[in-house]
Amino acid sequence: MSEPFDLLVIGGGPGGYVAALRARQLGLRTALIEASTLGGICLNWGCIPTKSLLKSSDLFRTLRKLHAFGIEHDGAFSVDFPALIARSRGISTTLAKGIQQLLAKNHVEVIKGWGRFSGKTKEGWHEISVSSEGDSSQKKPSSETRLAKKVILATGARPRTLFPPELGVWSSREAMTPQSQPTSLLIIGAGVIGLEFASFYRALGTEVSVVEMASMLLPHEDQEIAAALQKELEGQGIRFFFNHTVSQLTKEASGAFQAQLQHKTTLQHSSWEGQQVLVAIGVMGNIENLGLEQTRVRTEKGYILTHGFGQTDDPTIYAIGDVAGPPWLAHKASYEGVLCVEALAGHSPLPLDVSSIPGCIYTYPQVASVGLTQREAEKNHAIKVGKFSFSANGQALALGEPHGFVKTIFDQTTGELLGAHMIGPGVSELIQGMVIAKTLQATEEDLKRVIFPHPTLSEVLGEAILDADGIALHKISKKT
Repeated sequence: MSEPFDLLVIGGGPGGYVAALRARQLGLRTALIEASTLGGICLNWGCIPTKSLLKSSDLFRTLRKLHAFGIEHDGAFSVDFPALIARSRGISTTLAKGIQQLLAKNHVEVIKGWGRFSGKTKEGWHEISVSSEGDSSQKKPSSETRLAKKVILATGARPRTLFPPELGVWSSREAMTPQSQPTSLLIIGAGVIGLEFASFYRALGTEVSVVEMASMLLPHEDQEIAAALQKELEGQGIRFFFNHTVSQLTKEASGAFQAQLQHKTTLQHSSWEGQQVLVAIGVMGNIENLGLEQTRVRTEKGYILTHGFGQTDDPTIYAIGDVAGPPWLAHKASYEGVLCVEALAGHSPLPLDVSSIPGCIYTYPQVASVGLTQREAEKNHAIKVGKFSFSANGQALALGEPHGFVKTIFDQTTGELLGAHMIGPGVSELIQGMVIAKTLQATEEDLKRVIFPHPTLSEVLGEAILDADGIALHKISKKT
């Protein structure tokens, strides 16, 4: 048995590998156990490859409207679908290799395999068995056993399923690596993942329909933003079935899918027939086969219960990222990893402010938000709301992207920034300005003093801030 570690991290995704790097910075002897490719779902099967795909579809969308920019071309543009997929896979491979090099240079030992608790020694060290091949659920003999004083579980999550594998329904993983582009696609779930794939495939010409149990898409976003996105997506030809479930799904001998869609209230049925079906109804934590029964760690509804800085009911075992529950965001997992390590190393980090975690959706147009929605803010605050449209922004018009707006929400009495919500070009980058403001507890009066460069998309933020007080300069003002 090798020398014990101060910290063992199980899972090499954006939470796990960042936690391991921070632990080494703080002088802890650290190892990371990962059965698959470093970077986790985010880098290999989520955030990164999907953004590559969406960039390709955005370029294709732009090429189709070159005439609007005064550019004529002789021939039609086409999509090399295998090359498009290969580019996305190449980016993930490059980044995964970078993480491997980063861990090596920081002297984090990477152990390939499946890690699970196998017991505790008399000295109080956690005993972790590592199976180097096969699935640990098969309980094959472990190739090695490692000891650690403390353990961080960062095993992530996986897509929820509805249908048996033999039916050939896609999860998000299959949706980003198909051999060919489907002519028609039914997406079950109008959340972030479902809508990003809807946006990608529709831009390339696939006929896309989306089924959603709720009465609207993105139920956790600001209602006004969600309604604006729905209008934009419908304008692109995406068809929505709200308040519907898939009551029956079959696959014909030809390979085509037949779906029966049922309205939750009226119970009326609609039919859909097409080439492919994608299930995007959320994720579930990877809590199986970790040997948690050997510990005091508790789980609930498929996630590990934590408190404080990721601490479980076992004071020397921690959990971070998706396996510890929502929000399921890579940047939240990374930040949790840093806080968790600093706390277990004896430092005193500030608690995570969940209300300051930004969310980004890479549809066309993009959506980004931080803080309370208007409906949430109205429950406990007297509020002021400001809005400004990209259609009145010079840079947006120059880019040919005039759709969308920015919305700011302030406490009427204190001037506290309660929330900011955006739909439009580049808002996944613009949101960080409002995240910084909220983190630094900037007030409305503070933000009014910010000078925004011209001409930029960021000027829309400045006008939306002013508009909350009725003094926006480039719209008909509430105050004259």
